[in-house]
Amino acid sequence: MKVKFWENKPVAKEPKKKKGFIREWGDAILFAVVAASLIRWATFEAYTIPTPSMEKSLLVGDFLFVSKLHYGPRTPITPLQVPLTHQTIWGTNIPSYSKAIQLKSHRLPGFSEVKRNDVVVFNYPPEEQHPADLRTNYIKRCIGIAGDSIEVRDMQVYINGKAVQNPEKMQSDYFVATDNMLNQKFFFDRDITDIQAADGGYVIHATPDKIKELSGIDFIKDIVQIKYAAGKGDPQVFPHVPSKYNWNADNFGPLYIPKEGATVAITPETLPLYEKVILGYEHNKNAEVRNGQLFIDGKQVNKYTFKQDYYFMMGDNRHNSLDSRFWGFVPEDHIVGKAVMIWMSADPNGGFLDKIRWSRLFKMID
Repeated sequence: MKVKFWENKPVAKEPKKKKGFIREWGDAILFAVVAASLIRWATFEAYTIPTPSMEKSLLVGDFLFVSKLHYGPRTPITPLQVPLTHQTIWGTNIPSYSKAIQLKSHRLPGFSEVKRNDVVVFNYPPEEQHPADLRTNYIKRCIGIAGDSIEVRDMQVYINGKAVQNPEKMQSDYFVATDNMLNQKFFFDRDITDIQAADGGYVIHATPDKIKELSGIDFIKDIVQIKYAAGKGDPQVFPHVPSKYNWNADNFGPLYIPKEGATVAITPETLPLYEKVILGYEHNKNAEVRNGQLFIDGKQVNKYTFKQDYYFMMGDNRHNSLDSRFWGFVPEDHIVGKAVMIWMSADPNGGFLDKIRWSRLFKMID
């Protein structure tokens, strides 16, 4: 005889509750924000050219893809930040971050190092009111890398004593003397957009090819390149001590670019060159300059070993670029990424039919 002590009865499953409309959209938006934030942090980020400092290599209105993969993405310094923002919340002046937590930045491995002539996006070093990773993004060409000695003589850049090849579309200032007044269209038709009327003519930013083209026109009397004379110090030029360094934008250096592990002597002559680096970018907690002498942890030092690499950046529009000639070195931990491609370009001076610069779409950046 079979005796059944118990019997397992199937338990009816409750039907899965369907997500509400708001919950469903909320999850989708959260996923999209997280995914976009990760892509933006670790791979590529869109960037717009706002100023003419890189013309004619890059134009105002160019939209770029900046690769974080080349040099390696940085871990965040300021983790308390509204996603997909930079310094402020969209359309307001409200800060999008809190400085309550500041972390040490680390760079993940990339497949390249910063090379000479790379077009690089970086955080603007002098902008001390923001954390390093949230300073304004600048874009320039890397002229000198860590360990190089840079010099500019009569507008020509020299690296380690050798003249370097100038960018193909490098611009500078010229005075164009004319018999008659010219309208703006005359210059715009020749792709010269930065012009200023002056006595007897115009001051323009242009490439050598454009100047050659203008010189063949009958009513152009003369064209003279505008230069800063050697030995005439400019107080706006780094290191802002014209009494010691008679440097200007066209005649600059020689200047050693700090390299991680390299040691320099600290003297009254060299201290102005590296003071900002040591006090501002090297994360020394107890460093100060008193009476022209450097003190670290209360002790006077006469030499210093750098903790990271530095770079020297310049714009291709040499007379219309706020770059390392004016504010000094770019620390390695300020490097954002490499500009690799123009995916869109809109001419701010163009009309309805010629607003888009079709020839620049999906153009790789040299």
